[in-house]
Amino acid sequence: MIPAEVVGVKQSNPTEANVRSSTDCPQDSFQFQALGARQVVADFSGGRLSSDGGVLLLRELDGSLGLTRSVAACFQDRRNPDLITHTVPELVAQRIYGLALGYEDLNDHQNLRHDPLLAAAAGKLQPADVLASAPTLNRLEITVDRPASRYHKIAPAPDRLEHLLLQLGVRTLRRRQREVILDFDATHDPLHGRQEGTFFHGYYDCHCYLPLYAFIGDALVWAQLRTADRGASGFCREAILAWCEAHRVDYVIGLARNARLFGELTPALVRAREQAVLGGGTARVFAEFRYRTLDTWSRARRVIGKAERLGDKDNPRFIVTSLTRRGDELYEQVYCARGEMENRIKEQQGDLFGERLSSHGFAANQLRLWLSAFAYVLMERLRAVALKGTALAQATAGTIRLRLCKLAARVEVSVRRLRVRLAESAPVQALFAHAWRRLGPAPG
Repeated sequence: MIPAEVVGVKQSNPTEANVRSSTDCPQDSFQFQALGARQVVADFSGGRLSSDGGVLLLRELDGSLGLTRSVAACFQDRRNPDLITHTVPELVAQRIYGLALGYEDLNDHQNLRHDPLLAAAAGKLQPADVLASAPTLNRLEITVDRPASRYHKIAPAPDRLEHLLLQLGVRTLRRRQREVILDFDATHDPLHGRQEGTFFHGYYDCHCYLPLYAFIGDALVWAQLRTADRGASGFCREAILAWCEAHRVDYVIGLARNARLFGELTPALVRAREQAVLGGGTARVFAEFRYRTLDTWSRARRVIGKAERLGDKDNPRFIVTSLTRRGDELYEQVYCARGEMENRIKEQQGDLFGERLSSHGFAANQLRLWLSAFAYVLMERLRAVALKGTALAQATAGTIRLRLCKLAARVEVSVRRLRVRLAESAPVQALFAHAWRRLGPAPG
């Protein structure tokens, strides 16, 4: 007979409290080095405390933008209304605020769900009410991959989420703005499992996705998840160029190097090498010419070539454009300005966890990318609106979170008021007050 322990009938630790992971803490208190004659002891019995006092500013901003409310409206809830504990607006707010506050994993919400301030920000009328658990939030994200499941009943509308992100970005434009510059770029999200659509990309030397981003200034307007089975210079396609020309949309697009382009740029490279020898080791010369691919382009187009010498190496680059401005201005002032967009992509991927795409299904990972994108929108608007004219006006989302959102707070609830007492020693009191005034909350 097989012992009961082997088949799992008998358990030596039958209760959930005894089943602990390597990160669980069975200890009730922690003793540290003494302070003079006094012992130093810490525990987690502080009560109604939060480490995220700055979520009040996010909630106030969200109230004026209608961001999480609009995102929630993009979901169809097929649950029985009489059996619902957590509404879709509460779930969406909990997840987006959590990303903005630095909690990238759903597992974080197993303890975070008891945070009274996050509960109030997410819309819980009684802050003592707990927020959704990690499994509930997970069902929110993966239903899109399981439309027929009886246990997954909150389905997103991808086209509406896509449109909402674009709409929020367009709302940042000035009235009667005559020129809009759209910056497009792709990056890679490394994958470490068997996610749907995973491919090995030779340039990045890993299995990954290749999401496509579009920005208007700092405003994110497009976040499309794509598989990595695609080549480089994907924007210099006849279909894209011809569409822009037919619709009077100007473009400046990077062009992959090849032997024919090198041949056109050779005289400029010779001059750049001569100038580098005479002028200290670096030199840059621009050239322009008409160029047409052998097979794919329907006509010749204006190409700007940068012939640059850096020490003992050549650094040639090419762009194709429909604009008529000087070549050096187009390259240095227009095309190279994309470097700031690359910083915004790093911010969205790193500070707001756009690269945390660990769901198995491709559609679920696209939803996770959108949720991260909406968290980016919230933090970008906080920076642009509430922090204008301050030391954090150009700060990254991670710095804003650390300086402004991570504030110790005690929550006191009465019949008429929810009182949040922030730490007296907080060094950002003036900054917090400035942001509050800029957001213009209603009195009372």
